[in-house]
Amino acid sequence: MTNRRSSVVPTTVEAMALSVEERAQFLAEPNIGVLSVVEHADRGPLSVPIWYQYTPGGSLWLRTGADSRKARAIREAGRFSLVVERTRPTVRYVTVEGPAEFGEDSHDLSVEMAARYLAPDKVEAFLDYERRYLGDHVVISMRPERWLSLDMGAL
Repeated sequence: MTNRRSSVVPTTVEAMALSVEERAQFLAEPNIGVLSVVEHADRGPLSVPIWYQYTPGGSLWLRTGADSRKARAIREAGRFSLVVERTRPTVRYVTVEGPAEFGEDSHDLSVEMAARYLAPDKVEAFLDYERRYLGDHVVISMRPERWLSLDMGAL
């Protein structure tokens, strides 16, 4: 039997892990994250898609309703995880986990987050919708303590 593996193709998950710089840069891209937090000991974690912001070397932060299910679960657990994935041009993901800190929301943070994900002409309409229908928000930040990453681009 012929071994079809090339010597340039990683053979282990470790070989496909991103460098510290690559994973930080990837996390800083405006992808949608999936937040996970233990809500009840007898169930799987609460996992929901969410917008987030991250600057390499700093803390990751997100906004959510002050009394949302996510906020209540994070307050109780004291920490959360976030996974970010893309499938094109290659399958790549980064997962971070760490302790949560709660802070106050502001109009400037609302604008920053909306502008990260929406076209410029959609930001004000979204902020108006959010003010009218989604209520007060809090900012939850996390300085990543644990990282997992993978890039299958070399396959």
